[in-house]
Amino acid sequence: MNLKDIISLASLSTAEIYEILETARNLKLELNAGVKHKMFYGKTLAMIFQKPSLRTRVSFETGMTQLGGHAIYLGPEDIKLGKRETTEDIAIVLSGYVDGIMARVFEHQTIVDLAKYASVPVINGLSDLLHPCQILGDLLTIWEKKGELSGLTLTFIGDGNNVAHSLINGCTKVGMKFRIACPAGYEPDEAIVEAARQEGGSVELLHNPREAASRADILYTDVWTSMGQETQAEEKKHAFTGFTIDEALIKLASEDALVMHCLPAHYGEEITYEASRSSGSAIFDQAENRMHAQKAVLALLMS
Repeated sequence: MNLKDIISLASLSTAEIYEILETARNLKLELNAGVKHKMFYGKTLAMIFQKPSLRTRVSFETGMTQLGGHAIYLGPEDIKLGKRETTEDIAIVLSGYVDGIMARVFEHQTIVDLAKYASVPVINGLSDLLHPCQILGDLLTIWEKKGELSGLTLTFIGDGNNVAHSLINGCTKVGMKFRIACPAGYEPDEAIVEAARQEGGSVELLHNPREAASRADILYTDVWTSMGQETQAEEKKHAFTGFTIDEALIKLASEDALVMHCLPAHYGEEITYEASRSSGSAIFDQAENRMHAQKAVLALLMS
């Protein structure tokens, strides 16, 4: 890979996406075979969290440990990114201590600024605009389950949020068709949609979940209200009524359709518990594959 940072999947080529996926698959196979990796002996990853997380923290920290390195958790009160000290100064200081920075932040510009001023690789662990590491784990999961990516149709039922944005970017890079079903006014960012279409991506915006689910290879959803949007929760519950992945919606998709959710789930809202445990559910495979995909990113950026 020629990139220093992973900020957006839109910045990666198709070849680079597959390089990450192939590296992740190999690292996963070797881990399951008992191979011990020490490629990161003496190396440290700084993990900046403005938002708490189960999967992001544990997957990155465990991944660094498995690669022979060390991770330092910097929580919301530890450095108060951009408040007690400027993002520029924090990026420069951390670059003198560690070999890489992963950040899970509220505003996307914070990630951009960290990458601008840091001399070590910066990985976007989540921002309000994008969630690239989640989608790398998702693509790995689909690749494992389906044996291919190009030509498949992924339908996202829900808000045009950061996960939807990175799914648009990821699907475009690997030749998957992307559909989203959402209420009017909750569509993905127009610039991201247009950029994907200009690159040859298939992005379809719909407002009928049943129409969007028809013959889809993957049904995907996320919470209606993201962290930091709690004041909109009741408004969104009302707006998204009917936009729930349930067993009836699954029956409209392809017979062997995957059901995916980036978690945590609000059962009974964006997905029913029964749908999450259906035969096609891959939600916990996704969660595990976050670690394997992120280990590949770490290995390719920090080796």
